[in-house]
Amino acid sequence: MDPYLEHPDFWAEVHSRLIVAIANFLVPRIRPKYRVAMEKRIYEASETDGNNLLVVGIPGTTTNRQPTNQDFQKSNLAVASPPLQPVTVTLPMPRLIKQAYLEVQELATGQVVTAIEILSPVNKRVGEERAMYLKKRQRILGSLTHLVEIDLLRGWHPMPTLKNDIQTDYRILVSREAYRPQADLYGFNLPEPIPKFSLPLRAEDLEPVVDLQALLNKIYDQGGYDYVIDYSRQPVPPLSQQDSEWLSSSQIL
Repeated sequence: MDPYLEHPDFWAEVHSRLIVAIANFLVPRIRPKYRVAMEKRIYEASETDGNNLLVVGIPGTTTNRQPTNQDFQKSNLAVASPPLQPVTVTLPMPRLIKQAYLEVQELATGQVVTAIEILSPVNKRVGEERAMYLKKRQRILGSLTHLVEIDLLRGWHPMPTLKNDIQTDYRILVSREAYRPQADLYGFNLPEPIPKFSLPLRAEDLEPVVDLQALLNKIYDQGGYDYVIDYSRQPVPPLSQQDSEWLSSSQIL
């Protein structure tokens, strides 16, 4: 994994390109029994507290309206007090967040056989968006649908598993409906190649092997990231000392 692709300036584009690349790879290998549908999940989020990292609008500033002559109406009995001056505030406005994912659907029945998720920061950081994703994840795990969950982000919090304290930079989870609650977890770190995995389908079907490393290398070239990434700067999020030493001696720089 090129850690520079995790930068907020690039990740949304990388996410979109990778979704398309996986779909294009799968279609000729699973047709005509299956179709690959690109779906969108929409979050409605707002800035309600300090734990929500999504910035909505700009901080409110205090402004005082200058009094006019009409504010001071004279009377034979008394002078009226000026009305209380309002303060300009900022309201927590809703914000729509669109996130793409893939569904492998059986063409004859329309049933979703496999859901493919590529995680984004909204899924991994603590907040309302993560809670919403985890609810959807639980619905899939409680259904007859296989789940493939790809995490190519070092930052924030990985998706939960039970009785597993494996700590790795990146993860690919393949959850087959028939074997739950067990699932295959491919954990790998920055210096290691991205592992291949088989896409689960119906039991009687041949499963295509997804080479995520090859797909990512392809979209790297298509996106021209070697021209736009400044490799003289520290990646975001920053690397450990050990990974920094590896990166400085690797072919990425």
